[in-house]
Amino acid sequence: MSIGLVGRKCGMTRVFTEAGVTVPVTVVEALPNRIAQLKTEDSDGYRAVQVTVGSRRPSRVSKALAGHFAKANVAAGSLSTEFRLGKGEGEALAAGGELKVDMFKVGQIVDVTGTTVGKGFAGTMKRHNFAGGMKSHGNSVSHRAPGSIGQRQTPGRVFKGKRMSGHMGVRNRTVENLKIVEIDVARNLLLIRGAVPGSEGGRVIVRPSVKALAQTRRRRLAPNKAQAAAAPGAKPASAGKAAAKPEKK
Repeated sequence: MSIGLVGRKCGMTRVFTEAGVTVPVTVVEALPNRIAQLKTEDSDGYRAVQVTVGSRRPSRVSKALAGHFAKANVAAGSLSTEFRLGKGEGEALAAGGELKVDMFKVGQIVDVTGTTVGKGFAGTMKRHNFAGGMKSHGNSVSHRAPGSIGQRQTPGRVFKGKRMSGHMGVRNRTVENLKIVEIDVARNLLLIRGAVPGSEGGRVIVRPSVKALAQTRRRRLAPNKAQAAAAPGAKPASAGKAAAKPEKK
C-alpha cells in the first residue's frame, strides 16, 4: 500500500483549461499529516507509518494516548490512521515529521477513499437499480414493488443476502483513477477531477493509484511492440518479412 494523505472534502467546483474547457473538480483540504509512529518488522511485525490529523482538547485524550503522541513530539489529533509501507518505501520518514500535499504532482492518478452519503431507508429500485413492475393498465400499486423473494416449500425460506429494501449509503468506498488537476501548497488544497465519495466536510484518504502503478511497472518490465519498434536502431517488422520470402521465378 502506498503512502497517502488524510484530508477533508470541501465540495465541488470547476476549473478552466487553457483551451477554455471546463473541468469539474472536487476540492480536498489535506492539512499536514503529523507522523506519530513508524512501525518496523522487528518491533511490530510489519512496516507502516502512523499519522494523525486535526486537533483534540487535552482533556479528551487518555494518558496512554497522550504519552504516545508526546513520544513523537506531535500534538494529539482527532483522527489517526496508518499506511503500510512496501519494501524500500518510507526510508526518509521520521517520527515527528509531516506529510503535505506537495508529495503529489499535477497530473498524477490517485485513488480516493471515503464514506458514502447516507440515504436512509431505500427501496429496491433506488438501492439495487431494480426495473420495477409493468407500467401498463391493470397493474395496481405494484409499479415499484420488489417482486417475489422466495421459492415454494423447498427450501421454504428466503436465502441470506437477498437484495431487498433497507438502509442505503454510509459505506466505505474507493473511487479509482482520478487525476489531480491543481495543487495549492499554500492552502493545502488538492483539486481532483471528478467526484469522490462522501458529503461535504467528510474525511477522505488520497493515495497514489494502485492500477496506475501496476501499469507503469508492466510497461517497464515488458514494453509493447510499438515501443520496441520505435526504439532507435530497431529494424522494421516489414523489412524482416520481405527478406524471408523467396523470390518468385
